[in-house]
Amino acid sequence: MKTVFIADAHLRHRDDIGYDRLIRFLGSLKGQADHLYILGDFFDFWFSDDGLVYPDFQDMIGKLVEVKESGVSVHLLEGNHDFALRAYFSDRLGMEVIPDWTVVTLEGKKLYLAHGDLVDTGDTSYLFLRRILRSKTFGRLRAWLPSTFWWKVAKGSSTASKKWLGETRERLAGKMYDFSLRKFEEGFDAVILAHCHDPLLRKTEVNGRERVFVTLGDWIEHFSYLVFEGGQFNLLFYRPSF
Repeated sequence: MKTVFIADAHLRHRDDIGYDRLIRFLGSLKGQADHLYILGDFFDFWFSDDGLVYPDFQDMIGKLVEVKESGVSVHLLEGNHDFALRAYFSDRLGMEVIPDWTVVTLEGKKLYLAHGDLVDTGDTSYLFLRRILRSKTFGRLRAWLPSTFWWKVAKGSSTASKKWLGETRERLAGKMYDFSLRKFEEGFDAVILAHCHDPLLRKTEVNGRERVFVTLGDWIEHFSYLVFEGGQFNLLFYRPSF
């Protein structure tokens, strides 16, 4: 069984350097993997109503559909940039959408998967904003105003968000590792997170068993992804030949 994990592509424009590279990578998975897990912020923003999709995302969505139709199960965990995915990706396309986190068992190993934006429980201002953006009240506001309006708003706000995140990566990665140690004590064999944009695979022994902590990196600078196959985790970097 082969399972692939990616995150943090932050797709915005069709001509971004990472866009075509990701299209090629996804194409290489068709019929070659059992599961694809996308751990959030695949899109830099997501607003859709009545099936209307931001034009620059259409090619990428089409490629995801091709991957699914080739026999690969596609699972999307929502991030802090792309949420409210269920109506489109689950209801329309038949892909699994996971709001916060999930537990998966692969080849006898128990995995904890999440985007990672909930790890820093001390960041109360962000957690408050997160609750507002996911509230029913904001959902009604989203539905009341057209997607084209939200696309314009998102283009400006996401740039500021990424700048803030870039200044706190190292601190956040440390908090994520501490979080994983607690999960290992609960019996998890691996903790796989995203959000901090730095690719890292770290092995440690807890209660006599090897445990694996992973942060997936991104498709902006690193073009990194994780493969689990034959009981082994490998953090890899996609370098296509053009």
